[in-house]
Amino acid sequence: MLRPGTCRGGGGGPARGPGVHPSTTHGPPPAIGTCIVAVGPPPAVGTRGFPCVLPKDVSFVVDHVHDKHVQGSLADICLTAPCSSRRCLSACCRADGSGEGTGPVRAVQQHGPAHTDAVTSVAALKPDLCVSGGKDKSVAVCSWRSGAALRQFIGHKREVTKVTSALDSNRVFSASRDKTVMMWELHRTSGPSQHFPGHDLVVTGLAVSPDGSQLCTGSRDNTVCKWDTETGECLGRAAISRNLVTHLCWVPGEPYVIQTSEDKTIRIWDSRELQVAHTFPAKRHIQTCCDVSQDGRYCLSSSSGSAGEGGEATLWDLRQTRNQVCEYKGHFQTMTSCVFLPWGPGLTPRIATSSYDSTVKVWDQDTRACLATLCLEGSGPLASLAACDSSTLLCASFNLGIHVLQLSDCADLALAEVAVF
Repeated sequence: MLRPGTCRGGGGGPARGPGVHPSTTHGPPPAIGTCIVAVGPPPAVGTRGFPCVLPKDVSFVVDHVHDKHVQGSLADICLTAPCSSRRCLSACCRADGSGEGTGPVRAVQQHGPAHTDAVTSVAALKPDLCVSGGKDKSVAVCSWRSGAALRQFIGHKREVTKVTSALDSNRVFSASRDKTVMMWELHRTSGPSQHFPGHDLVVTGLAVSPDGSQLCTGSRDNTVCKWDTETGECLGRAAISRNLVTHLCWVPGEPYVIQTSEDKTIRIWDSRELQVAHTFPAKRHIQTCCDVSQDGRYCLSSSSGSAGEGGEATLWDLRQTRNQVCEYKGHFQTMTSCVFLPWGPGLTPRIATSSYDSTVKVWDQDTRACLATLCLEGSGPLASLAACDSSTLLCASFNLGIHVLQLSDCADLALAEVAVF
């Protein structure tokens, strides 16, 4: 029922092995490291299948259109399937490092795409809404529950790089390669309600204060700027040599902004005077993203990487000690996004990460155990994550749009894709 094929490694090129007719019986498991293609009808013309490399000793289940499945346990295998069949693989990793298959997953709901090209950034907006930006230069507001597109904002001249919003606000903000930032009103029918020009290169960092009155932006031009969101006035500008900003996030209830950089450092900015209040020790790789816990006690940063080197998330203490707490390692390529999952009484603090290796991982914040791994086959590089609630994640991908991922607590935590738009 499975047939060896050939592929390029690590989430890159398309699988080349053809599908096998369902009546074909299967022999011994394929050799370690081979690429296998699930049985079923051949993919439609123009569809793509991308390999997903899973950690060692992970049991897997391939569920195909004929409602049959096969199970096995191989080390470092590539699993591929045509994305037209919307097959989804998930693996649940326990704290001891072993893996356990989650079984066939529910059908993935297909909604109309929010963007016509790669999605570069996604952020939670309100209980049922999200905002996203893409290479198609547009900003979209959608219901992640239904996939319905509610608004599309057009105004940027080049691709949108980051989107964000203030909590429970009707305003969304977008940054772009056209060197500008724009503010949009959800209930306004025309163009942007405010422009924030002033950077000399692509804007790559965007963070709005909890009350929505101020905005911090960062760019590859080595600068961080602060703006008044009502007037569009630039309230401050700070430049640091070689500080190519990759991401910004605001600490809840505080005047501080966390910033990651291509110079491998994480900085804490005091937004009142726009000065650096603290710089964490430099990491070995470029820091690509950051997030802050809802209680403001910790921040996360993610690293670039390749071939299993780098690609980790780092937990930092934002209290007086301001030390590195721990690292979360398991991705094979650059980690593009890291988020804290909302938590409350009875819930273990968890974090989620995404990578160019086409996988999303959920971790126990305290023990560092990988609780679940989901491979989004066919998605290509994953660009951004957003936590909607304690059990729902949104993931932006280059090839397939925005994925809705659901966490379910059973005997072991399971992560599954339930919709895409």
